[in-house]
Amino acid sequence: MLSDRNDLPTSADVFCAAQTISGSVHRTPLIRSQLLDQVGGANLWFKCEHLQKVGAFKARGATNALANLPDGVQLVATHSSGNHGAALAWAAAERGLPCIVVMPETAPKAKRVAVQSYGAKIISCGPSQTEREAALQAVVEETGAHVVPPFDDSRIIAGQGTVALEMMQQCRDRGFTPDVILAPVGGGGLLAGIGLAMTALAPDVLVIGAEPAGADDAQRSLRGGVHITTQQPNTIADGLRTTLGRRNYPVIRRTVRDIVTVSENGIVRAMELLWTRTKQLVEPSAAVGLAAVLEHGARFRNKNVAIVLTGGNMDLDRASNLLAGVEE
Repeated sequence: MLSDRNDLPTSADVFCAAQTISGSVHRTPLIRSQLLDQVGGANLWFKCEHLQKVGAFKARGATNALANLPDGVQLVATHSSGNHGAALAWAAAERGLPCIVVMPETAPKAKRVAVQSYGAKIISCGPSQTEREAALQAVVEETGAHVVPPFDDSRIIAGQGTVALEMMQQCRDRGFTPDVILAPVGGGGLLAGIGLAMTALAPDVLVIGAEPAGADDAQRSLRGGVHITTQQPNTIADGLRTTLGRRNYPVIRRTVRDIVTVSENGIVRAMELLWTRTKQLVEPSAAVGLAAVLEHGARFRNKNVAIVLTGGNMDLDRASNLLAGVEE
């Protein structure tokens, strides 16, 4: 595995990460709903990473990152809207390491509680990427902590990419290969990791990202050929309110076919369908992939589409408000 987190990761790093994290994270199920097949006009398969350790795929990257720490690290720190923070706090606790997580004041209560439950110290900050990074830098200067970024890190990207390796094996065990893999994109760690994995494993499978229209920097970057950031994203999908990582962008540009955007109403509708039809309690960010199928139906019609359900950490009262259409 990479010894320098600043190097761009390779497909080989993803395979190495799979060995590294094996036994530490769950092999999450791959499920299907005939009703959602009918609604979406495609054969839809859902990779249930909301059932992963800490309730999100982020456990994969955090586990891989901490397994590849430099010698002598005694404290780790990060910034996170919640899921990466919880994953790092959990992985650090497993290794007896203290952890500090910088979190925006707007982070859902459920995610703050999760981070604290694993013993991490929370430092609150403003909601923008700039404010988060500035607060984290202050922590590093004060404590000397080793930073494990939420997405812009080769160890993280490789760890997240193990989702694709596992999912492809599950698909093949069922006798098919997906035509498309759909994954949400915020900072881009998951999408970049999946792209790397699929380039080596099944390059004919289309890897497509999905993001909220109010946080579309990844789509604009990929289609425009220039890394663009959105400093004030506007979406109910709190896990996708981050800007595309500079290390993730070149990997995505090389390995991902396209990125589509979805509406806020589309996210809520997809989340409600997943709740009511598959009984899977996912957060808004996790519903973006299904929302893409529903809003871009012709593109996916009659195809085998594998969708990553990325997380399931949210406040239940907020969920009720979203489904009732009274929030944001």
